[in-house]
Amino acid sequence: MAHGEWTGDPTYLLQVGPGFRLADVDPDSTPGYTGGRAAAQKDLQRGVPELAELQERLFAASTREGIDRVLLVLQAQDTAGKGGILRHVVGAVDPQGVRLAAFKKPTPQESEHDFLWRVSSRTPGPGIIGVFDRSHYEDVLIQRVRGMAPPEEIERRYGAIVEFEKGLAAIGTRIIKVMLRISRDEQRKRLLERLDRPEKHWKFEVGDIDERERWDQYDEAYQIVFDRTSIPQAPWYVVPANKKWYARLAVQRLLIDTLRRIDPQWPPADFDVEEQRARLG
Repeated sequence: MAHGEWTGDPTYLLQVGPGFRLADVDPDSTPGYTGGRAAAQKDLQRGVPELAELQERLFAASTREGIDRVLLVLQAQDTAGKGGILRHVVGAVDPQGVRLAAFKKPTPQESEHDFLWRVSSRTPGPGIIGVFDRSHYEDVLIQRVRGMAPPEEIERRYGAIVEFEKGLAAIGTRIIKVMLRISRDEQRKRLLERLDRPEKHWKFEVGDIDERERWDQYDEAYQIVFDRTSIPQAPWYVVPANKKWYARLAVQRLLIDTLRRIDPQWPPADFDVEEQRARLG
């Protein structure tokens, strides 16, 4: 059903399916949405009450043995807007029901274990919306592009990821894997903005320019990821992200649609309501 300026279902339009090619995605496009920036900002705010209530119901259900939980995985090239998703979408719900894990370069301790070891301990428990700011996919993206692991090890990891995510789904985890897709030109503009504004210098990393030089290699690595790891239990969604307002609105809709499918219910009272009312006078 259309909502606001939506004319199509982003859950369907953005999902990676058979024959998907990353090269066919227009980063400037807004699939299923006909509004502009102003309309999108209004629709984003309109969606907040429903998202917040669904999240609260999910959390409340877990206090009475509900097992459902959500894992949102955010992957992207630098400057694609992951931070904006966290602030404007995830940040709109009660923080007690959210767990954020930002995965950086593995520590020496983490490097002593299998690549999934550090991720396993950060998956969400019942009632929680977990968010991975980068994830286990770094270990088949960066390490493939940079040649940091042998090819046979990279190949093993695709299968390990699929089994890992199937295991999460089996215990009640709804997995939403999002790749924010920007163009090289848009990334250049955003990197230049960081250089132009002193208050943005802290966000700039020299290595970001090095990674730009491997853009085509990353596209190839992402395509393999989509081909090998987009499964019914953990589908990938590629969100055009040159327009930040569209990316935020689309991810909000993906979260809302996932929570609607769970349809968490307020748990019934485990006490006599009228008795407690009488005690209060």
